[in-house]
Amino acid sequence: MPTKIFQWSDIKDEFNGGAILLGNGASIAIDDSFAYGSLKEHATDNGLLTDDIQSLFDFFHTDDFELILRIVWQATNVNKSLKIEDEKTEQAYLHVRDCLIAAVRDIHSEYEHVSESIPNIYNCLKSFNTVIPLNYDLIVYWAMMYGLDIQDRHAFKDCFLQSEFDDDWSRFRDPIGGEQSCTLVFYPHGSLVLARDKIENERKITSGGISLLDQILNKWEAGSYVPLFVSEGTSQQKIKSIQGSYYLNTVYREVLANLPSELVVYGWGFGEHDLHILRRIAKSGIEKVALSVFGNDQGYCTRVAQLIADELGEKVDVRFFDSESDGCWCYP
Repeated sequence: MPTKIFQWSDIKDEFNGGAILLGNGASIAIDDSFAYGSLKEHATDNGLLTDDIQSLFDFFHTDDFELILRIVWQATNVNKSLKIEDEKTEQAYLHVRDCLIAAVRDIHSEYEHVSESIPNIYNCLKSFNTVIPLNYDLIVYWAMMYGLDIQDRHAFKDCFLQSEFDDDWSRFRDPIGGEQSCTLVFYPHGSLVLARDKIENERKITSGGISLLDQILNKWEAGSYVPLFVSEGTSQQKIKSIQGSYYLNTVYREVLANLPSELVVYGWGFGEHDLHILRRIAKSGIEKVALSVFGNDQGYCTRVAQLIADELGEKVDVRFFDSESDGCWCYP
């Protein structure tokens, strides 16, 4: 018997005030340019990687651009501080940095190309207590910024104050001033807006009056920051990268284990490389899950329903809904 697939409007009230987790399918629904395999794959396919740079990925057994960039950036800074002349390390850093910048520029849309979808995304997300984007792109951040000009007494908060993360994050759930309701946003795998400086401080980049994407890439190009996001690797490799960041580790250990009992998952393929996220969420005691489905994919429904039962428990109430139905994500 086929799995019933609801319209979002049929079930959305049951998940009001719950959490929503956003996978790469959410970004692809906005713009097909996000339908990439990986940043490293893009760089390889477009001839951006030299043999020396590929050897770094091989040596460290990773496909994670952010990790390789940070390693050669730190090595370069050590050499500079000790006045060690090492042109090869410097060139490796510059090349990895430029490859990453080129890949992000090629893949990531500018705000103007996706702006029509932002109001719908804002209206969808504000009904949730917590938003969890697994992607590193700027879509959710742009929706948050759009909301600053909407007088609806609702606030989106990422728990950063003056560009620094406040680890007493739960206090941000309480409305203040004229607010009536709040939504907290956390990035378990980081984001383009997050970065590390030379002494490993983790900060949020703001636009400063120019394109946010340009500002981020300018910061990388100037050598003042390296990005803080985990885009590649196996589940174990991602966990190791998460543990190397105070912000990511706090989100992983605390936030994912303390979600509301209702969870919506939109655009996530439940690949093995991300199962650490689902297993951490299991500690929240989820009771009800709504999962988006693209194109009446019954095979996906069967596989994911079993995975939810295995990881979250057989008593969890599982619903599936049409990913293109009215009112969900970017759809009016």
